[in-house]
Amino acid sequence: MADEVAVQNQEAAVAAERPKVDAPKVLVFGKYDTSEVVIEDAGLAKYIDLNSTSVPHSGGKHANMWFGKSKLSIVERLINNIMRTEKYTGKKLKAYRAVSDAFDIIAAKTKKNPVQVLVEALQNAAPREEVTRLQFGGISVPKAVDISPQRRLDIALRNLSAGVVAASAKNKKAIQDCLADEIMLAAKGDMTSFSVAKKEETERVAQSAR
Repeated sequence: MADEVAVQNQEAAVAAERPKVDAPKVLVFGKYDTSEVVIEDAGLAKYIDLNSTSVPHSGGKHANMWFGKSKLSIVERLINNIMRTEKYTGKKLKAYRAVSDAFDIIAAKTKKNPVQVLVEALQNAAPREEVTRLQFGGISVPKAVDISPQRRLDIALRNLSAGVVAASAKNKKAIQDCLADEIMLAAKGDMTSFSVAKKEETERVAQSAR
């Protein structure tokens, strides 16, 4: 028994003397660190996943899970939303390259982490209330309702992607340039951003239906 304790103590001493090696950070696209990204909107913080993967592609493993999309990297969700448009349906690699190139453009122009700029854009593009219709007998009445945080993020991503694809259609500007411009404008809360304009329109209609 004493011999076993002595061996264990010796192994513990050897382990303590062994130099600690920090695991290398996993960076988005091999360039951008998400550990420094700050989410100011407390409602969205739970649903914006910042876990880094060098290649944001999960192969749809969360597709059939309740709220599985909340466990997807926010960068991959942006890529997937661009794929949902008719022009980029099923073209994951093309959408991936567009987002990667757009992030390089954002980093060069703003000198900031493009993931942080994306998060700020989504916070500014996420509406807080919308209109639903209530049926009273044969009468349909519009009613303003609060939007859940998950749906707020879904709408922001959808409008951001739809605006980018629409802007790049029949345009000499490449989609990565349009995407970079849309993200940077939305991050500033600029009304010329498609997603911010859609958010303001949704909230204005909801306000009139209170």
